[in-house]
Amino acid sequence: MSFFYISRKTMLGKILRAPLHLIPSNTRIPILQGPLRGKQWIAGSGILSCWMGIYEYDKQKVFAAAVQRGFTVYDIGANVGFYSLLASVLTGPDGKVFCFEPVPQNLEYLRRHVELNNLSNCTVWDAAVGSYEGTSSFDLGTNRAQGHLTTESNGTLIVRTVTLDGLVASGKLPPPDLIKCDIEGAEYDALTGASGILAKYGPTIFLSTHGGDVHRRCCMLLKDLHYSLTSLDGLPLDRTYELLAIRQKACSEESAPRSPAPESGSGRLQ
Repeated sequence: MSFFYISRKTMLGKILRAPLHLIPSNTRIPILQGPLRGKQWIAGSGILSCWMGIYEYDKQKVFAAAVQRGFTVYDIGANVGFYSLLASVLTGPDGKVFCFEPVPQNLEYLRRHVELNNLSNCTVWDAAVGSYEGTSSFDLGTNRAQGHLTTESNGTLIVRTVTLDGLVASGKLPPPDLIKCDIEGAEYDALTGASGILAKYGPTIFLSTHGGDVHRRCCMLLKDLHYSLTSLDGLPLDRTYELLAIRQKACSEESAPRSPAPESGSGRLQ
């Protein structure tokens, strides 16, 4: 058995992984296994399990089963691009992957991963996804993986915010076949700003929620849009924060909520 599957929380796991932390953070290294095996990764861009290829391994398998060749995938909260790379490989040359990330250091790594692997079907958007177009305060959190939109303004980053409904309505994005959303507590706002395309196109959604209230509101919104919800970690729906949402019943186009067109001059920064 590969030692990569020995939990890093155990003493043996810590001992086996200790030498890996000596690799310089800017080193290019091939991902060792899984669907991304051989793809180039910056060692210090994320946790060790990313370039080991076992990051969220069970979720990876479900994701891979859901993504088809030629799909259009939105990666909301792309971070440094693990799922963006995975979606790029799975959708193939005829697919499209749109990666949304507002944190500057994450964006740097995300763009490098796209460039290093010649991912011609990936487009990076320097923006947070929310419920309105404009700008918002963004709390960088305790590490680069935990940044989130906030109503506070002291000591925070100001980021551009977009809505998925607005981007699709304006023709800047094609409608999605699948959305992966993990944005540290702003998931309900992102879904609200996408309620029109969810109602009209019914993309499959991989959703990580953060906090009980956000989780309940997301579940209610998705159920109202005729989505069937499944836990990705085996926990009951009211206790899990990892959801797979699949549209079960189509709504008529006339019943889909109307979204205002984006403000003139909005566009992507690549």
